[in-house]
Amino acid sequence: MVEKTEQVPSGNVHTLSLLVENKPAVLQRIAGLFARRGYNIESLSVGPTERPEYSRMTVVVRLTQKPVQQVVHQLQKLIPVIEVRELSPSDKIERELVLIKIKTPERNHAELRALAETYEAQIVDVSPDALMIEATGTTAKLDTLEERLESFGITELCRSGVIALERGFKTLAPPHLKGT
Repeated sequence: MVEKTEQVPSGNVHTLSLLVENKPAVLQRIAGLFARRGYNIESLSVGPTERPEYSRMTVVVRLTQKPVQQVVHQLQKLIPVIEVRELSPSDKIERELVLIKIKTPERNHAELRALAETYEAQIVDVSPDALMIEATGTTAKLDTLEERLESFGITELCRSGVIALERGFKTLAPPHLKGT
């Protein structure tokens, strides 16, 4: 069973995009900064970029009292951080991935397939007593899919965390690559 946490107004949720050096312990240093200052990380994703010496991090953070500019300034002071930018809600594309396992008899499989199709999700594993669904989309879309699947009995769930990029040509890049 999946427990839902109490929803807090989203006005305090910020999406930060970071370009960092692809070196050991960078994730630890950045997560440590958030932990030391008591910031609640809602989502954290990190992965390679188009250049192997850099990684991109997407951090969704809930701030209750500190202004986001203060967090950005503190992140910019860290040596492995190349650039930090807050992504505005209207100027970003963000997605998340979820895998959901449902223990269910075979007689429910057709209904679950139809529901998955409605959410542009895929059935990625089928057995006589269970299905696994894979879906990508916005956090809100995946939350709604989860709610619709709860009545079937979710036995396991794994979400990737948010990844995001700014719309248009704006990019995070090291200073020596700006404008190229």
